[in-house]
Amino acid sequence: RAAPSPKMMENAVFMSFTFYSTILILKMYVVAIITGQVRLRKKAFANPEDALRNGGLQYYREDPDVERCRAHRNDMENIFPFLFLGAIYSLLDPSPAVARIHFFIFCVGRIVHTIAYLLRLKAPTRSVAYSVAQLPCFSMALQILLATTPYW
Repeated sequence: RAAPSPKMMENAVFMSFTFYSTILILKMYVVAIITGQVRLRKKAFANPEDALRNGGLQYYREDPDVERCRAHRNDMENIFPFLFLGAIYSLLDPSPAVARIHFFIFCVGRIVHTIAYLLRLKAPTRSVAYSVAQLPCFSMALQILLATTPYW
């Protein structure tokens, strides 16, 4: 007989949230690796010690291609709030199908945003992807506020 699973592992909404959150965290790691590779190829380092180790202080500089790769700055501004909102939203006992739609839309929006950023896709692809990804976050935030208003 298998050991009982923790309560959170029985929560289908939380498990869906965990799946999509992990995809997003992995995407952030991939962007960080891409950024590092472009830094090495373009010899454009953010820190003097890295520049010295890779050829000299003249490589302590900005590069437009490296800056474009740093889409993870935008990810941090958007994915970290999603992680908080999604975790709390999962505790509100929402419909699993509706919750999955929230998580899926956000995840796809962030992936499209990153692809548009890195590949320089024509406007307004990136801003549309950003805006679409914000919709489930606003929805979750509103539902959290409505659920917690009696406790303020």
